[in-house]
Amino acid sequence: MISLHILGSGSRGNCLAISCGDATLLVDAGFSARETARRAESAGVELGSVIGIAITHEHGDHVAGAPLLARKLGVPILTAGGTWQAIAPRFHGRTHHRSLGLSSAVELGPFTIHAAPASHDAAEPLALAVHCEGGERIGIAYDLGRMTAGVRLLLRELSAVVFESNHDEIRLRTCGYPPSVQERIACSTGHLSNRAAAEALGELCHPGLGTVVLAHLSEKSNDPETALRAVQPALRRARFSGELHVAYQDEPLPAIVVGPAERQLSMGL
Repeated sequence: MISLHILGSGSRGNCLAISCGDATLLVDAGFSARETARRAESAGVELGSVIGIAITHEHGDHVAGAPLLARKLGVPILTAGGTWQAIAPRFHGRTHHRSLGLSSAVELGPFTIHAAPASHDAAEPLALAVHCEGGERIGIAYDLGRMTAGVRLLLRELSAVVFESNHDEIRLRTCGYPPSVQERIACSTGHLSNRAAAEALGELCHPGLGTVVLAHLSEKSNDPETALRAVQPALRRARFSGELHVAYQDEPLPAIVVGPAERQLSMGL
């Protein structure tokens, strides 16, 4: 059984876990090691089963707890070379790095991790697709200013996808952010809006997609209900028949069993 655990997602921290049998892969570690352990215990994730930590990019809300976690767990960091150059000093030379990129998928236990460059204001940001034994494929794509051809190709034919739905475009302009922050968020190296997320998910939908998780929601310019209202019609038009979830910043979601749409409960659209 493949299970997906969203330990939290937002501008104050991002971390999720994918478990296959006795092995677990962490994707991002944006909370402190102590907070990650607390959330993992709450979600039923055994950190002792972690065999690697994949990092999408070097921003603190994705990497803050990684140095201590990697050292305590004795596991490698999987990320792009440019990201590793940016974060390596925090690891004090004690952690093994395995490079991810378009031509460098990594096999680790029951997982094969593929990657594609993402459009974000970081050193070498990635979107990820984790292929699991048994055929399930889980995509993780947040901190995207825009969809690229490489990311579209990476995220084809997934069993589940964790996808950014960061902000409502109108609320972004009225939430009190300075103009420079608004422009950074809305630009092509910033974050995807609800509208852009809806369009992209409609394109990515296929009969085998069983789970969609909306992630990295802004606390000032978005909320779960607004994101759902934007995305649900696009999924309905694409005949999505799986489960739709929204990730929260302050608490984990219940475990999600990953499989094709026919094995999931209808989200009631």
